[in-house]
This record gives sequence, structure tokens and C-alpha cells, in this order.
Amino acid sequence: MSRLPSKDEVLDWIRSNPGETSKREIARAFGVKGADRIPLKAMLKELQANGDIVKDRKHLRDRDALPPVTVLRIEGPDAMGDLIALPAQWEGEEPAPRILMAPRPGEPALGAGDRVLARIARGGEGAAYTGRLIRRIGHGQQKILGIFRMTEDGARILPVDKKSSREYRVAQGETGGAKDGELVEAEQSGPRDRLGLPRARVVARLGDPGAARSVSLIAIAEHQIPNAFPDDAVAEARAATPVALGPRTDLRHLPLVTIDPADARDHDDAVCALKAGTGFTLWAAIADVAHYVRPGSALDREARNRGNSTYFPDRVVPMLPDGLSGDLCSLHEGVDRPCIALEISIDADGNRTGHRFHRALMTSPAALHYDEVQQAVEGRPTDRTTPHLDTLTTLFAAYHALAAARDRRNPLHLDLPERKVHLDDTGTVAAITYPDRLDAHRLIEEFMVTANVCAAETLEAKRQPLLYRVHEEPAPEKLDALRKLAEATGLNLPKGQVLTTKSLNRLLDAAAGSDDAELVNMGVLRSMTQAYYAPENFAHFGLALCRYAHFTSPIRRYADLLVHRALISAHKWGDDGLSPADTQRLADTADWISQTERRSMVAERDTTDRYLAAYLRDRVGTEISGRISGIARFGVFVKLDGTGADGLVPMRRLGDEYWHYDREVNTLMGDRSGRVIAVGQKVLTRLVEAEALTGGLLLDLLDIEGKAIPQGVRPARGRGPRRAQTRSRIRKGKAAKKARRK
Repeated sequence: MSRLPSKDEVLDWIRSNPGETSKREIARAFGVKGADRIPLKAMLKELQANGDIVKDRKHLRDRDALPPVTVLRIEGPDAMGDLIALPAQWEGEEPAPRILMAPRPGEPALGAGDRVLARIARGGEGAAYTGRLIRRIGHGQQKILGIFRMTEDGARILPVDKKSSREYRVAQGETGGAKDGELVEAEQSGPRDRLGLPRARVVARLGDPGAARSVSLIAIAEHQIPNAFPDDAVAEARAATPVALGPRTDLRHLPLVTIDPADARDHDDAVCALKAGTGFTLWAAIADVAHYVRPGSALDREARNRGNSTYFPDRVVPMLPDGLSGDLCSLHEGVDRPCIALEISIDADGNRTGHRFHRALMTSPAALHYDEVQQAVEGRPTDRTTPHLDTLTTLFAAYHALAAARDRRNPLHLDLPERKVHLDDTGTVAAITYPDRLDAHRLIEEFMVTANVCAAETLEAKRQPLLYRVHEEPAPEKLDALRKLAEATGLNLPKGQVLTTKSLNRLLDAAAGSDDAELVNMGVLRSMTQAYYAPENFAHFGLALCRYAHFTSPIRRYADLLVHRALISAHKWGDDGLSPADTQRLADTADWISQTERRSMVAERDTTDRYLAAYLRDRVGTEISGRISGIARFGVFVKLDGTGADGLVPMRRLGDEYWHYDREVNTLMGDRSGRVIAVGQKVLTRLVEAEALTGGLLLDLLDIEGKAIPQGVRPARGRGPRRAQTRSRIRKGKAAKKARRK
């Protein structure tokens, strides 16, 4: 029997091996074999549940450590002349660790403000880590978006980027006529002085920073999303031409229709279904972006740099120039377009019986919208949909078969309505709506999920490198928080069972149709791990799939473009498949585009928050109902009815008593009244402040579940016998917890 290491030994090993800490590597390091791996696995889960270690994709690491590959921000040389970097994102309680960059011959010179993807290791002279450059992903900030201010010391620009701590000074003659308080675009001018404020020159006046048209520009600048294509990439896009049939399979006879939102900016997938005995032959045709974006080209470099398109209510920041994304790569109605098409055979029960890929040429007979497709199959066709009724009827029959197979698989039943911001002609928010989820939406989703599974299976069978879309199961501590939320709403998530999507679906189905449905759905979503890209397969928990790869959106996702190249190489369709460089840096690309995806998600969410704050400015002082959606040491988060906006009630505004935060049960309790504030409670709030520039909403809490919160001035901290008794109970409770842990 092998010796099981102690927790301290495991922690020491993890801290000493930040790049190798998978469960398998730990077992190998300590010689743990066979059945002894079961208690080792349990120990690792306990360390993770206690917060001693965290799971970072397939690796385990010390909670205060950085992942082995991460994005860094170059701070510049220190007093000794060494180049120092800090992590671009850091959520630890301690100051961010310093990384000593170790340049190698031939690498580009790095300057302050540059963002780099680096491989890091512990240790360095005067630094916690040493970093080696993988690639530079952004130059130092040359374009600045900020608020122009006139001060006693002259003109200044205050960047809207929250991460920027330095102002810029603007010399006379370089203000561009900007007025105090205006949003401006500027560029750095003159050398980067090591002392004093850097200089900038105003190049554009953008007007009121609170205006709707400024909102997405602020998010683009704040999150450093590339918004201008390099000249060589634009030139390549302009030189692109339509594709002739050549050796491609001719699919122009198939009724491959596109079904998208009415305001869709690109069309990268088309579908149709044909009856085949008692089953169906499904076709999913995806734009052949790989034909136009060749490995190593300027278009390819910029597409990888962006990682994906980013969508805002008033604009899109595309992954590819409009000449491709909006034209030659878009499957427009009535024109020949190159595609990679997938032919899938299914039986009457929706089970796949075979599939094969084609590099083809297609012509879509119709570009349809979700709403009109839904109306057509419900018996209300229009002049646009009537000619295609047979196509749509067969499509929906095939979808119902696929849906039956999906239900047997039991993916998560998450039902979260998508909030949509509507702008008027002036760019001002006109309305906030929650469009209905239609079967037409679900049809396209089910076809695309099926196509993505086929892509992964084919590339695995042909032993071709690829990027998987990975979604690992929730962490134990996240499930504990979900159980507390379920209990607060009168529901139950059993403990001690093997977690499956089926058990989570029982919770979701129990909440369906109730007042708590949205809250429970949000709780399940928050318990999930973040999906990411990886060259290794760790399955997709949420979809209940063993293997999954993004294949269906190469116009807007670089991951899909790489899967297309892998299919081209696997089928020997041409010289535009995966290059040796693509294959060699597949892991680094996976890390990078996972980060660009999160960057876009945060930018899109921040933009929506700002639009909502602008929309609610006229309601400051009014009462708005909502539900408590989160509790923290500093206050209470409330999701407001109607708009779904999230507001904060700071602790200082919670009535006239002190509230004590219980982290274990995620509640607040009043020190005098004994009242408990918990997630899920219905509340009435007053909107105190709506700040469009930051997207922040400040609230007062008026009542909880119909019972008023006493308003007034709090007593001074630490005064009164009740306060002393409460603090004594807290100290005793902490001591008891510490003793139990020992």
C-alpha cells in the first residue's frame, strides 16, 4: 500500500510546481497508485472546498498563486533597470505579485502599458515570479478616451479606463477646442517622461460622456478591445474575391435558409432538412472563412488578436473587416457562397446514424428572421415565408426529433430571458425588453449543437489536433452556495449525491413558473464554472456531452476558424488547413481566446449596465420593487423588477442599526432587531443615484417582504451594551470555528 501524503505536503508540492499540478501529477509525485488515489482525490476536494487551493481548468493551484499562462501588464523598468509586470487581472486580497520579465534574444522590446501573454514560474530576484513572453497582445496605451477637465494647473484628461491611475496633461494649442466635462479621444504626445504627468493631444471631441452614443466607446476603451484594423489586414480583405465552384461539392440546389435575428449583422450558418425514410437528412452549411483568412496572414494575426467579435446595442466590433464579415463570408440570400457543409443522418427518434463533411458552394434561397419563421409554422405565413413553407415544415419536424434526443440526454434546463436594449434614432435608450424564446431559436441552437458534436467526433477519429469547448462541473463551494439559495426559496438540492445535470434540472423544474424561477436559474448559472477553450477534452457538463467543439460561427469566433482549418487538414481539402504554427501554439491560443471571450462579455455587460443607468436617471427618487440577488460584507445587491438592473444598497444605508455578515449562510442580521436579510427576499427600494458613466445604481432599502426597514442615523461604531454583547458573541463564534478546524 502506498503512503498517502499529508495535506501540508500536498500544499507544499502544489506551491513548488505551479505549472504541473494536475491530480495525475500529484499522484505520480507521491507514488500514490491504485485504490489509494480515491482518498487522495477526496483530500484534494477538501482542500479546494476549504479555499486552500483553486481549480484553474485542469490544474490545481495555490489560492494566492497565478496560473502558469496569464495576461500581464508591463509596468516598466524598476530602479535596477529590470522589466517588471503585474497580472492584468488580480482579485486577491494582498497586493498583486510582481513578475520579473526575462527577455530572450530576438523578442520585441516591451514598454510600460504593453499587455503580454506570458508563461510564468515562481521565483525571481525581488519578484514573486519570473515571466517569459509568449506574445505581445497590445501596445502601451496610445489612444486615450477620457473626460476633459480644466484645472488651476492647466488642462487635464481623466481616462475612463478604471485601471488607469494616471491623468494626462494637455498643452495649450492641443486641446482641440474641448470644453470642460466633455468626453474626448486623445493620443499620447511627446516622449514618455519618467517623472510628471504624460502629455496627450485631443484628436476628437465626443460630447456628453453620459450620451448614449458614448457608452460603447467607453467600454471599448476601458477593456482595450481593438477597434481599428491594421492597414495590411484591410488591404487583404479588399483584395478578396468571390469563390468559383472548382473542386467543391455543388449544394446550390439545397434549400439552405438562414434564420437569424431581424437585426443580424452577419449570416454564418444555413440549414435545411430532407425526409429520408422514417428519419431525416439534416444539412448545416457554415461560411468558409478559412478560404479567406489564411494562416499567418495579416487577417489571421488580427483575428487571433481580437479572438471574437464584440456586440453592443449600437455597434459591433467585428473579428474580421466588414468586407468579409458583412459580405463575402456572409451567406446572403441569392448569391453563391463558399461553405463547409455537414450532412447528418438521424432516425425518427433523433438519434444520429451517420455524418460527413463537404467543402462546398451554396446559394441560400431566403434570409429569414426568427419571428417570421415562428409565425409561419404557427399558420401565419407572410409573402416572404410562404414560398418556403415546405422547407420550414420539414425543418421543424427534424427539430422535434432532435429535441427528443436532447431530452433523453438531459442538458441543463436553464431558462434565462435575454435582456435587449432598444435605442431610438438619437441613440437614447427607448425601452428594455425581454424577447420571447421561440421554437425557431431552439431549432437553430439544436442544429448547431449537433454540428459541433459532429466536428469534434470527426477530428478525434482522424487524430487531428483541435480546440474543444470545455465546461467542467461546478466546484463544491459553488454547489453549497446554490443549496443555501434553494433552501431560501423553499426548494431543495440534495447533498451527497453524484452531481449530474439531471439533479440540477429537478431544482430548475421545481422553480419553473414561480416567482423564484429567475433567481434559481441565476443561482444555477452562477454555480457553473466558466466555459473555456482547450486542446484537451474535459467534456461539456452543461450540455451533458462527452465532446464538443465550436464549429458554427467562424465569422465571429477564432476558435471556430481553427476547427475549420483542422477539418480542411483532416480531409486534405487544400493548403489552407492548420499550419505547423497553429498546431504548435494551440494551447496558448486556447488560453488567449478564452480571455478575449471573457473580455468581450464583461465589456458587453458593462455597456448594458451603463445604458440601464442612463435609462433610469429620470426615475431617481422613485420607489422600485425587486429581489435580493446577492449579499456581501459591504452591502446588498438587488435585481430591480422591470429592467433587471442590478443596484447596490451599501451597508451604511441599511437603516439605523448595524448588520453582521454571516459568510457561511450568506445573510445579514441586525444587531438590535435580529432581522435577517437573505438572498431571494422581495424588497422595495428607492433609487438614490443612477450614474451613467460607471453604470452604478445606488439604492435605499425601504422594506423586506412587506416589513419596513427603520430609517435613521446609525449609532457610532462600538457604542452601547448591545453592540458589545454582539461583538463578544462574534469573537466566541470565531474561536469555536477555529477550534473545530484544528
